Amino acid sequence: MEFLLDTLNLEAIRRWSEILPLAGVTSNPTIIKKEGKIDVFKRIKEVRDIIGKDSSLHVQVVAQDYEGILKDAAEIRKQAGDTIFIKVPVTTAGLRAIKTLKKEGSKVTATAIYTVFQGLLAIEAGADYLAPYYNRMENLNIDSAAVIRQLSQAIEQQRAASKILAASFKNVGQINQAFSSGAHAVTAGPDIFEAGFAMPSIQKAVDDFTADWQAVYGKNHL
Repeated sequence: MEFLLDTLNLEAIRRWSEILPLAGVTSNPTIIKKEGKIDVFKRIKEVRDIIGKDSSLHVQVVAQDYEGILKDAAEIRKQAGDTIFIKVPVTTAGLRAIKTLKKEGSKVTATAIYTVFQGLLAIEAGADYLAPYYNRMENLNIDSAAVIRQLSQAIEQQRAASKILAASFKNVGQINQAFSSGAHAVTAGPDIFEAGFAMPSIQKAVDDFTADWQAVYGKNHL
């Protein structure tokens, strides 16, 4: 299992990189918008400094046409290095670009996946990661878990190198379901990870243990 953080907020990345077994950081134009009009590639370099060279970093193209996607990808590689994962939406132009980028040796995350068909094509195109949008699919009455299961089965049957990086979550339950359906990785915002530790029973159990120890030994440490 891989846990990635879906944000470019430096404070959040610093905090959660110290807590989580963090496998990487993902971003997209909407994530960037939340940070204001930042110097994007300066921010990417700052993120890399925090998470280290062994964690994956995913940056999305903005252009929608084939030539534009390749130009964006070239700029991303130029500014962020060849270890970056270039996120490309699985459209007709995007799929064509993924094939070209893989031939050039780029690492690619196929994103904006809503259907099994998109995912299967991305696998065949050689995408390193597939990013199905879990909550967005549910909002469209698409069985997100079933989509992930079918893609997972296809990867296993073909012994493909692609991994499923599920994205777009509104709660921890969806993350659990994504993993149980066959996702290899998930990316979620800091608020989702925060919610995962917000259950009052967790803190109560810890407080009870401390109180019991203090009742006997008069201190709150060993």
